Amino acid sequence: MHLFLVTVGITFLVPLAWLVSSSLKGPGDQFAFPPKWIPGPVHFENYVLAVTLLPFGTFFKNTVMICALNLIGTLISSSLTAFAFARLRFPGRDRLFVILLSTMMLPGIVTLIPTFVMFKQLGWVDTIAPLTVPAFFGGGAFNIFLIRQFYMTIPADLDEAARMDGANSWRIWRQIMLPLTKPALGTVGIFNFLSHWNDFMGPLIYLRSTENYTLALGVAGYQRTWGAEWHLVFASASLMVFPVIIVFFLGQRYFVQGIALTGMGGK
Repeated sequence: MHLFLVTVGITFLVPLAWLVSSSLKGPGDQFAFPPKWIPGPVHFENYVLAVTLLPFGTFFKNTVMICALNLIGTLISSSLTAFAFARLRFPGRDRLFVILLSTMMLPGIVTLIPTFVMFKQLGWVDTIAPLTVPAFFGGGAFNIFLIRQFYMTIPADLDEAARMDGANSWRIWRQIMLPLTKPALGTVGIFNFLSHWNDFMGPLIYLRSTENYTLALGVAGYQRTWGAEWHLVFASASLMVFPVIIVFFLGQRYFVQGIALTGMGGK
């Protein structure tokens, strides 16, 4: 079993190793045959060129801003919505939740055109508003479902005790529910960060100006600008991947804990 897991792990690491190796090679060496895994000589200047030939810092800042706003909006709105579905009683609650879950079956491409028309009429095209504002209105059906399942495992006695002490629903959510659901919120946060950090389609549709580009569009810009300069493309792609790896390692404890506890009923 251990040998199998090690083999699978190495297999998944091969693309990342090839990406880093290719980013340190000279022009044209990326497609040499037979392939060379260890570059010689090592071209660290590829990374310098990758961040200086295009406004890499601007792309990085735009991407961080979009990811941060989405993270804040998603965590707040999805946890509030999940709290309402899990702990509050109102007419049609269960039917509304079923309708919410059904939206996960709807492909995003179906709503692409009407959504674009709506944002264009609002004058939000070529701004980060279409990529960030929706996160503050629900946060996504999957995120709501994941956090709601976590809320459902918390004893209702905590709510009743808090209400007897004079706490309202807002205070119960903020002071009781949020601290108890850190693993679920951490899992949602990691999923949210990864999806928006690597998002290419959304920025491609809504962003026009180079100064508003994200890293995903910027890396594609290297290929459009210099064509066969693959050493720069690989170097910029490596720089784009490193933050994702760092975030995953920093948050893997919450990620694993959140998935495991949700799967076991939060116990």
